[in-house]
Amino acid sequence: MQGRKKEIISERETELPVSTIGELIKLAEEGKGIISLGPGEPDFDSPKNIISEACKKLKSGFTHYSPPGGRADLREEISKKLRRENKIDVSPDHVVVTCGSTECILLSLVCMIDPGEGVLIPDPGFLAYKPTVEILNGMPLSVPHHERDGFQFNVEEAKRVIVPEKTNVIIINTPSNPTGVVFGKKILEEIADFAIENDLIIISDEAYEKFVYDDERHVSIGSLNGMSERVITLQSFSKTYAMPGFRIGYAAGPENLINAMERVHIYSSICAPTLSQIAAIEALRGPQGSINKMASEYDRRRKMMIRRLNDIPGFSCVNPKGAFYAFPNIKKFKMDSLKFSRWLLKEAMVAVVPGTEFGKMGEGYVRCSYATGYGKIETALDRIEKVVENMV
Repeated sequence: MQGRKKEIISERETELPVSTIGELIKLAEEGKGIISLGPGEPDFDSPKNIISEACKKLKSGFTHYSPPGGRADLREEISKKLRRENKIDVSPDHVVVTCGSTECILLSLVCMIDPGEGVLIPDPGFLAYKPTVEILNGMPLSVPHHERDGFQFNVEEAKRVIVPEKTNVIIINTPSNPTGVVFGKKILEEIADFAIENDLIIISDEAYEKFVYDDERHVSIGSLNGMSERVITLQSFSKTYAMPGFRIGYAAGPENLINAMERVHIYSSICAPTLSQIAAIEALRGPQGSINKMASEYDRRRKMMIRRLNDIPGFSCVNPKGAFYAFPNIKKFKMDSLKFSRWLLKEAMVAVVPGTEFGKMGEGYVRCSYATGYGKIETALDRIEKVVENMV
């Protein structure tokens, strides 16, 4: 049989950025003795009450489809949670349950942008934002976040890159992956004013909302006065309840947009897994002590990692106030981020993620996760310190 003359892979796919995370994770898994500081998921198991409830309901026959918008009982619990904890007053009809918050990003953008329309995205920022815009033939507009500003959002930078009349959406992420920055209320108010002035819808990715340290606190931009019809809030069970494998998240926002996302959901995954929705109900209704325990342990690891990184010659690191990542500056080593990450993997047997995975502004940085054991982090930093001691 003759092969096809026409290339079967779409131009859209071939133009997506090549991710190195998969390569590094594969090498870390295959290499004996390698310590990975790359994980973007909790190293804790899901709480026992959640697993127990899921197992019980699985045996009871909860193996069928759920409504595209999510089970009514789960949406009710999410609505209560948002009112109680985030000060966002939404009814269950203003909530859509999805296969993780990453699917929320896709569904919301499908419903809000047409080809050629712009989306403001953080740079450095979560690696899915830009490719998702590009998949939809949108125009990603990177808003630089500078280390000199503590990686905080700068409205002046957004004003510089926005394309008037063609930009409909701005994505923000607080606490941030990869920088760990937390946007305070003043910054959020500036973003809100900017969105109103430019008639933008805000997608607020709050997957790490429960992991905030020191004197910071998480504020949902959707709770600010006048923002209820202009914000889609994305949250997830993956980080908060250590449930990444359940693939369960949700979006809350204006009814017309949530309804549109629900309609599109039928053509992506139909619905979030029913068993995962049952587990999510138990997560919200059950004991919440596991969250504080995880946050306390992450904080302990964070303090040690930042202190050690700043003591190692050649590294400098802004103190992250949220999530579970450090984003140290490695420019003194005179290597680009990818080359440095590969060198560190080979010489120190430690895996980190090159900053360029998160945008152009990530060049000169690497992401180190402290979602791994305290002892492993110590050993990894000992190895790094040893191999770099004579380099700067």
